Amino acid sequence: MTGAVTHEPPHTAGRRPGRPLIVTEDPDLLDDLLRLCAAAGATPEVHHSPPERRGSWESAPLVLVGDDAARRVRGAARRRGVVLVGRDQDDSGVWQRAVEIGADHVLMLPDGEQWLVDRIADVAEGIGRPALTVGVIGGRGGAGASTLACALAVTSAREGLRTLLVDADPLGGGLDVLLGGESAEGLRWPAFAASRGRVGGGALEESLPRLHALRVLSWDRGDCVAIAPQAVRAVLAAARRGGGTVVVDLPRRIDDSGAEALAQLDLGLLVVPAELRAVAAAGRVASAVGMVLRDLRVAVRGPYGSGLDDAEVSRLLRLPLAGEVPVETGLLRPDGGKAPPGATASGPLARFCKEFWERALTETGRS
Repeated sequence: MTGAVTHEPPHTAGRRPGRPLIVTEDPDLLDDLLRLCAAAGATPEVHHSPPERRGSWESAPLVLVGDDAARRVRGAARRRGVVLVGRDQDDSGVWQRAVEIGADHVLMLPDGEQWLVDRIADVAEGIGRPALTVGVIGGRGGAGASTLACALAVTSAREGLRTLLVDADPLGGGLDVLLGGESAEGLRWPAFAASRGRVGGGALEESLPRLHALRVLSWDRGDCVAIAPQAVRAVLAAARRGGGTVVVDLPRRIDDSGAEALAQLDLGLLVVPAELRAVAAAGRVASAVGMVLRDLRVAVRGPYGSGLDDAEVSRLLRLPLAGEVPVETGLLRPDGGKAPPGATASGPLARFCKEFWERALTETGRS
């Protein structure tokens, strides 16, 4: 069981990792808390009462106070990020003691173990603001969504942002191939098929192939063509925790795993060739995507059919216009060579991507 008291929630400033502080004299409770810290990859500081050393109580990113130590902590300075940990589910007085010490949460073991492991892991990783996460999906087959996703990721990395590119389309042929890195060392989606709960953000990033200054999670050439929604949720949540940007190449068919990926996005780009049949197909895709994702924008790709321009496509689909995707040979016929889409900073596709990131980062307050 976990519960929150009524003042401000805990806050972790910046991205600086830190050591949680444990305050308890209960040896059994201490053993449990040390075990949970180990599971989260954190090494705590342990005291029987608020530490005498100035600053230790105030600076710890997370303080775990055993219920046995609540009385000894009453006089300590009030701060956020204090969790009162106990075992007696029937002890109604624990809420009063939590208020007395200014705790943000009351947690009862063993029921609240997973919640606490997640909180400690956040501390160990130095969690800051989540990555701006953008999904790209084609309005019809061959629209160029995968190439645009790669170009967005390559541009983000070139601008110095920590960048992850996630291939969420198992039937797309693999973004590592499009980036010329199908033989690069690192894990692919099947390695994460059994993931549940929390995946460590740092461990995820280090395990993935590094191509063109970004990390890529793609598919191998095996038989696995589906990942459970729980695994998609765990992996994308880990990817987002590192900050910077995450670009997700989405399948056009929205199943449970695709819906889970959509739920992690900040915004989506629907790539639509400017021809009437493509607009009609894109309308169906937009209807399905819009059931999960609020911020969906249309990126129009020429050449234009009769009577169509980017504004008209936007009007027909009733979606905000993200812009006109420049026509480049790499967008139409990606060759999987060494130069990835958007690699030439002065090229029209790279300029489109740079302008997109500048607007999106400003809109979300991340610039």
